[in-house]
Amino acid sequence: MATLTRNITKGTNPIGKAEILLRLSVSRNLVVRLKTGLWIDRARFNKGCFSFPKDSSSRAAIRSIEEKLIDIERFLINLCEQTPNNILNKEYLLAQYNLFLHPAPEKEQQTHQEPNFFDIFEDYIEKKNSSKWRIKHQRVLKRALMRYELYVRANGYSRYKIKLNEFTVDDINGFEKFLRSEHLIYEKYPEIYDVIPADTHTNRKKPRPHPKGDNTIICMFSILRAFYRWCREQELTNNNPFIKYNGKTTEVYGTPYYITIEERDQIAGFDLSVHPSLEIQRDIFIFQCLIGCRVSDLLAMTPDSIINNAIEYMPKKTKGERPQVVRVPLNSRAQALIEKYAYRKDLNGKLFPFISSQKYNIAIKRIFTLCGVTRMVTVLNPTTREEEKRPLNELASSHLARRTFIGNLYKKVKDPNLVGSLSGHKEGSKAFARYRDIDEDIKKELVSLLD
Repeated sequence: MATLTRNITKGTNPIGKAEILLRLSVSRNLVVRLKTGLWIDRARFNKGCFSFPKDSSSRAAIRSIEEKLIDIERFLINLCEQTPNNILNKEYLLAQYNLFLHPAPEKEQQTHQEPNFFDIFEDYIEKKNSSKWRIKHQRVLKRALMRYELYVRANGYSRYKIKLNEFTVDDINGFEKFLRSEHLIYEKYPEIYDVIPADTHTNRKKPRPHPKGDNTIICMFSILRAFYRWCREQELTNNNPFIKYNGKTTEVYGTPYYITIEERDQIAGFDLSVHPSLEIQRDIFIFQCLIGCRVSDLLAMTPDSIINNAIEYMPKKTKGERPQVVRVPLNSRAQALIEKYAYRKDLNGKLFPFISSQKYNIAIKRIFTLCGVTRMVTVLNPTTREEEKRPLNELASSHLARRTFIGNLYKKVKDPNLVGSLSGHKEGSKAFARYRDIDEDIKKELVSLLD
């Protein structure tokens, strides 16, 4: 078996750098010394290993040299393993090595060149006419694939490139392992995240990626499947990298939890006069509990959203794929909340004095804590898939208002299609089950039918 030993020249070039050398031992009679054409500061190379400075630009330059050296080593080992012994000699090795380092210029090809994978993906995003919510997740996937490509290159495959026709189930499995380990990979390869951050939010600088659970990865892969399905429909490829994929494909959620009407009223009636800003967000949260919309739709509402004593809106999440108007009649409490803020001068054309969705979620947690709504609930950790006990005030968010609306309505009418018409779920929606649970009272009513 061929072995390689790294070394470095004793002398340096005019700018003080030494050339890295390789000693290739194929057999006792075939030992070849090779120049790599890679030059490095002697202080950064010791006994065949690289040392990296703290400066990110210098570190990236040395990492690039290391990648090229690994690429050379891989070529030489593969060449020795794949060449018959009767051909393998010093002259043949040197000739093939020279061709590897200095490949002959490629003749201009008249055949059609495969378009760049990420250009095709961007074209897909533009032409698919998806909702803003869907586009956001498509771009998250695109950035993750770009980081994966850089990660593979950083691990010795410097010429790796994601290609539409050559992306296989092995790439899918490798990408999945990358996604599950990204929070650890960040520590080893921070320069990847300098180039392609995990989060492009303008208020956060190069945030650390969070551990990803099954549901997150399944959601990302569903988008990648949809992309490949579109490519096949457009006759851009016949490739289907998922055809032999054996990973998880079904999202799993814990038992839905929501606040009861009594807990909702406890929050609505709590005196928050000493916290006027929280009182406003409390009123908005109660209003959201009464109409059941997503926060993105809530923040877009204006007085024009009210038509004949009902809120009308088109859900942003499904607008691109399944446009529909959701109409929710306003009860007396919802109307009172609208009237309470109707004459404020800081509405800027909105229905309420909204703040950002992030600040809104922070305020909701504080409101639950102040109001004493701290009941323990059982939840499924999305990353570990282990059961956890958590207090409601730690879990509370704008989406809890939507679940509260759906869960309490379903408890009253027990008709998913009727409730879905008010929440924006299509008839027979599988997602609807995430928002309601068959609670103890409903179970008792069902069992009583057997008396």
